[in-house]
Amino acid sequence: MQKKRPDFLILSGNDDQAFHLVNAGGDGVISVLSNVAPREMSTMIRFALDGNIEKARELHLRLFPLMKGLFCETNPIPVKYAVSSLEYCENELRLPLVPASQKAMTVVDEAMKESGIH
Repeated sequence: MQKKRPDFLILSGNDDQAFHLVNAGGDGVISVLSNVAPREMSTMIRFALDGNIEKARELHLRLFPLMKGLFCETNPIPVKYAVSSLEYCENELRLPLVPASQKAMTVVDEAMKESGIH
């Protein structure tokens, strides 16, 4: 990716594409996953920006199940459930949003466990 303007940032809007975008010359990500695993997501992006591709890839692959799991229902329903399961907030949403379904909670719980976030 060739940047025409140094004052123009190229950011990924999708967690699952952030690793690839940064490795192609992008500048970072606007992240959903950062609400659940801020340290891990920030570290992954920092590794990629610093050229430590192997460590960035390891984190990307570890976090990938959760990146996908957080979109098993309409955003922000699954992320709100995930953050509440970490006891950072209550699992309360305003209409028209409703709490995560039991199926979504299971998907998120399993993805968090697989990604090492608990």
